[in-house]
Amino acid sequence: MLKFFKHTMETIDGIEIFPIISFIIFFSFFVALLFWVYKIDKNYINHIEKLPFEEDN
Repeated sequence: MLKFFKHTMETIDGIEIFPIISFIIFFSFFVALLFWVYKIDKNYINHIEKLPFEEDN
């Protein structure tokens, strides 16, 4: 079964770029997420962490 998929993927022209693009998207997302977490305002974090305990009366 794996030989069938491997042979099919080897016959597609330009298929080798897709893993590279996937890795770049994956890596960029986590770098952006780390940058956002580093730059986030501490008051915003405090506000968000108290939301589940606030009552809407």
